[in-house]
Amino acid sequence: MADQLPTGEYRSGHDPAPLRDPLGCFATGVTVLTCLTGVGSPAGLTVNSFASVSLGAPLLLVCLAKQVASATALIEAEHFAVNVLQAGQQPASIRFSTRDEDRFGTTPWSCGEAGAPILGDSLGVFECRRHAVHDGGDHHILIGQVIKASFDASVDPLLFFRGRYRRLHFD
Repeated sequence: MADQLPTGEYRSGHDPAPLRDPLGCFATGVTVLTCLTGVGSPAGLTVNSFASVSLGAPLLLVCLAKQVASATALIEAEHFAVNVLQAGQQPASIRFSTRDEDRFGTTPWSCGEAGAPILGDSLGVFECRRHAVHDGGDHHILIGQVIKASFDASVDPLLFFRGRYRRLHFD
């Protein structure tokens, strides 16, 4: 008999912790959201809630937890960047997801056209102007108008699935 994976169930109105498991079954890419603060310092954090909203009006969204230290800087910045990480950038993903005060210290970066920090060697970069911010429960939903996008087709994405970093496997 084949090993059976555990199954679980979440019901609205109950403990939200079990909701994490089925949400984790959706494989996502990993991004680092960056901006410059009002005093010109770089700020950023790892975000995996990222999606295209519209191509006609080039809009995308990212969701960031309200309680993170850089949330205010990110939602107030006029410009921000979404850096889509490639497989070799797992250390940067971890660094930007911790409370490390100097997240940019060992991460190569430069300013993009609108000033937002662009991480070196990223798979893709979306430079955005803040379009809107919406309430999303314990998260902010930040919508950006894409003003420039670039990518490197020679590298593979960094993925996150069931609580672990993953890589693409081709047949």
